[in-house]
Amino acid sequence: MRKVTAIALDIQGRICTGCNNCVVACPVNALELTVINPVTKKKTYNVLNGKAVVIDEDVCNGCGICLMVCPQRAITLTTESSV
Repeated sequence: MRKVTAIALDIQGRICTGCNNCVVACPVNALELTVINPVTKKKTYNVLNGKAVVIDEDVCNGCGICLMVCPQRAITLTTESSV
């Protein structure tokens, strides 16, 4: 039996267009599209047109829905598992 111990969601800012699809699709509201340089301690990715995608890692459950709705395939999800 594998137990998931860590989840890492990454957004490639150089290809993300800030379309907001991932933010709308996230069932737990772990993503936010905002302006660059937000005042936050959360994980932030700068994308195009002065926008940024912010991930609340405490809320993200690693479901992967954001990956499926991203037209640019700019999102990757990795997990570290223990046996």
